[in-house]
Amino acid sequence: MIEPAKIQIRFADLDILGHVNNNVYLSYFEMARVHYFRYLLGKDYDWKKNGVVLVKNSIEYLKPLYLNDDVRITMYVEEIGNKSFTLGYELTVNDEVRTLGSSTLVAFDSITHQSKEINEDMMRALKMLTSE
Repeated sequence: MIEPAKIQIRFADLDILGHVNNNVYLSYFEMARVHYFRYLLGKDYDWKKNGVVLVKNSIEYLKPLYLNDDVRITMYVEEIGNKSFTLGYELTVNDEVRTLGSSTLVAFDSITHQSKEINEDMMRALKMLTSE
């Protein structure tokens, strides 16, 4: 089992009300993707040839985050197609769910600039996230 991504809230992430600004959550989700995919695919994975592009994000803000919160993000797969997949995120503080989110990504070859079918390594990684 992969440990959830640990997110450090920076002072610059806060808005005038003292909680994390709504636009920062997408960066947190990106950090979670990097954390999980580095573990599942390794540092030498060829992201140019077998990369992804982000096509959709969704966020449900349940409770605010504050500067000293100990934030963890669990990432899982909601859906897998031939060329695209949707990841889900559960952002927690002390096991309390504060935010839910999802991202739809499309397999993409940045050398040829074309979408492509999800390769075997990525598919294997995604399937590991469905059994978490």
